[in-house]
Amino acid sequence: MASYILKRLLLMIPTLLGIILINFIIVQAAPGGPVEQMIAKMQGIDGNATARISGGTGAESGANLNASVDATKGLSTSSSDSKYRGAQGLPPEFIAEMEKQFGFDKPAHERFFMMIKNYLSFDFGESYYRDVSVIDLIIEKLPVSISLGLWSTLIIYLISIPLGIKKAVKDGEPFDIWSSGVIFVGYAIPSFLFAILLIILFAGGRYFDLFPLRGLTSDGFEDMTLIAQAIDYAWHMVLPIAAMVVSGFAGLTMLTKNSFMDEIGKQYVLTARAKGLGERDVLYKHVFRNAMLIVIAGFPAAFMSIFFTGALLIEVIFSLDGLGLLGFESTINRDYPVMFGTLFIFTLMGLVLKLLSDITYVLVDPRISFEARG
Repeated sequence: MASYILKRLLLMIPTLLGIILINFIIVQAAPGGPVEQMIAKMQGIDGNATARISGGTGAESGANLNASVDATKGLSTSSSDSKYRGAQGLPPEFIAEMEKQFGFDKPAHERFFMMIKNYLSFDFGESYYRDVSVIDLIIEKLPVSISLGLWSTLIIYLISIPLGIKKAVKDGEPFDIWSSGVIFVGYAIPSFLFAILLIILFAGGRYFDLFPLRGLTSDGFEDMTLIAQAIDYAWHMVLPIAAMVVSGFAGLTMLTKNSFMDEIGKQYVLTARAKGLGERDVLYKHVFRNAMLIVIAGFPAAFMSIFFTGALLIEVIFSLDGLGLLGFESTINRDYPVMFGTLFIFTLMGLVLKLLSDITYVLVDPRISFEARG
């Protein structure tokens, strides 16, 4: 097992490099980078970009570039041959200054290798549009996303495992049939669509105003007692977690059911029944461990799936200040240090948790050996 873990750890290096490289190439080819966004701001082309870049962040980049624009007024030099769209009429010196400020004065390959060198020491640089380092931003937003992922994953497991076991025991009976209808609905409705439905029904959208629409806490949260804070936090989490649970429990329920049905039909179960053991003893003392192997070992992967994909749109819809919302805003604003910093952290966490998932398989069932596969 030790050699397998070492191999997996070594494979993480080229995997990380490959993912970062592919995304770096895509980002370089995509239009609307930070220089173009700032040009649009100076030219007054994109009012929304102006609000996104300068609104409430107090970034020094915008102020410095505004001063540079003022300094270039009256210069007759034009940049009609500039590689940036909308740069006509701006002096080449000003464009060069912006490129230097955002780090685009160097060739792409030099910027990539410099970025990788810094990432080895977890130095992700500073946000283009915020007066804060990327690692501080990630640390600040991470608890929100982790709390969403953990609570959602925990509730999904608490619902799916008992439901899947009962469906396996009651296979073909009315309970199995009508519960399958509920599961199909869970498959069919994406989490973001169900979130919108919950807002319409319970957050003052049209019918009831029972839950808050945005945020994780109410005003004056710091002045509340500990119990009141816990209640307020839970009250804000109801709708986001409900939206994530509905879209996530269906797959795990069917996985649990199918796993139990596969085990129930095996010879050792028939032998246990022939010895006179009760159905409950057969189910929970013999079948449960073998059937739950794939379900328990898949917990890290399930958490990462919810953490990565499920939480992003939910954070945006409910204005939850987590990594999903941070990643969305950084993509819209072309805040490359934040984009690549969060991508690196997400990828690293995914690879580590995938390794933990494999290790969990061995801990749950020592008969499994990954080394034998090599």
